[in-house]
Amino acid sequence: MEQSPKKRLISVLQGRPIDKIPCLSITQTGTVELMDATGSAWPAAHSDPEKMATLALAAHKFTGLEAVRYPYCLTVLAEIMGCNVRMGTKEIQPSVLTHPFSDGPEKLKIPENLIERGRIPVVLKATEILKARTENGTDSEIPLIAGMEGPLTVSSHLAEIKNCLIWTIKKPEYFDTFVETCTEICIEYANTLFEHGADVVCMPDGGIVGSRMMPSSVLEYSVKPFYKRFCKKVKGPKILHICGDIGDSLKSLSECGFDAISIEEKVSIKAAKESIGDKARLIGNVSPSGTLLFGTPDAVKAEAKQCLSDGVDILAPGCGIAPRTPLANLKALVEARNEWYEEKD
Repeated sequence: MEQSPKKRLISVLQGRPIDKIPCLSITQTGTVELMDATGSAWPAAHSDPEKMATLALAAHKFTGLEAVRYPYCLTVLAEIMGCNVRMGTKEIQPSVLTHPFSDGPEKLKIPENLIERGRIPVVLKATEILKARTENGTDSEIPLIAGMEGPLTVSSHLAEIKNCLIWTIKKPEYFDTFVETCTEICIEYANTLFEHGADVVCMPDGGIVGSRMMPSSVLEYSVKPFYKRFCKKVKGPKILHICGDIGDSLKSLSECGFDAISIEEKVSIKAAKESIGDKARLIGNVSPSGTLLFGTPDAVKAEAKQCLSDGVDILAPGCGIAPRTPLANLKALVEARNEWYEEKD
């Protein structure tokens, strides 16, 4: 029996049987072609809930990807914590300009009325708009994946990544204070996203974990406890996305409680599956730049089918989709999944 995209995604995240492997993106989906087609473009779509929702839904409508993923940057929480943010252009995502706690965590605290600050209300309103459109319209039963920064990403924005890496060795109490505070912020934000209608939260958090400069002991004894706390306190399905070659860290990360882990193409799917076993589902990992951006639809299909054959649980780009990615290549992802099943029969 054919499942709806929402039931299929939730079922696979829970380790239950599915009719076929979901094909979607758990990272940003705003492309220039979609912006032109909808009239909802960056940078306005970062701050206008209607434009944010329209652009996010377009990725499903125009390509067939089986989820709606929004917003389009990793600066929302950094901004409310005091970072100045450059909002970017039609082709460039927002970026953090200042690091207000680069001297240390002495003045670091969670702001009052956190959920009412900055662009958080924009994302929550966009969630409500998308919920209404995907429950009552032609796009019913399409899951909403809300993206949010993880505690390490927020920490690196607040203090700058080089300081965080130095503190893991020289001032571990500084590092732990940042990660603890930012974890609490992430928990509150994630639960609020679920309250407003998100079906899944995806937490990209790769700046430090994916760095070869971070001692492996830091992941085990400093990062892992806070990831476990996040997973325990957040009341809904959770996906962790980590950039870089994290093959050596996957076993430890899979023990934190995330329902799924998303990996880049640098990581072998077969080796990753061996590392995490049945503790989490594996998402990935078609190259977003080498294949989706610059390749042909046939190249996309070939790489996607290899991911499926290697045992990926959810077929997706290995990281964020570049704004100039052709829609034909995103459509080819879904076509590859469908053809793979036809070829198996």
